[in-house]
Amino acid sequence: MDHIDRKIIDILQTNARAPLKEIADRVFLSSPAVSARITRLEKDGVLTGYQAQVDPLKMGQLVKAFINLDMDPQRKPEFYPYIRSCPNVVECSCVTGDYSMLIEVLYGTTQELDAFINHLQQFGRTRTQIVFSTPVEHRGVPVSEPNET
Repeated sequence: MDHIDRKIIDILQTNARAPLKEIADRVFLSSPAVSARITRLEKDGVLTGYQAQVDPLKMGQLVKAFINLDMDPQRKPEFYPYIRSCPNVVECSCVTGDYSMLIEVLYGTTQELDAFINHLQQFGRTRTQIVFSTPVEHRGVPVSEPNET
């Protein structure tokens, strides 16, 4: 992957619907060359998909929270299918520290969040943080060159 691929990735992370011609102009290549690079990045698994960004508030998801879950590692085979089936779970990560899982959720009300947490506690101890505001939204993967910081 070279600096042109990284620039293409940066452009697509900002606007996945950017026209090929616009991308080509910004990286100083032809549209067919850019198309070939994008196809290769998809084939190589670097570009894994294209998604619309949705405002959760406008979808009625007023409560964003992070839940820490302390769970016995032997429960993972039972927990993973459960957490994957929960539509309000935005992301779940296995982490280090005092808790083993970090779960990001979106709910319409705190009562719905409370019901989810009550069910989640079958797997272990929880600690929940409700988000007041998000000064830095999801930005995508940094595309700087290796050793460039």
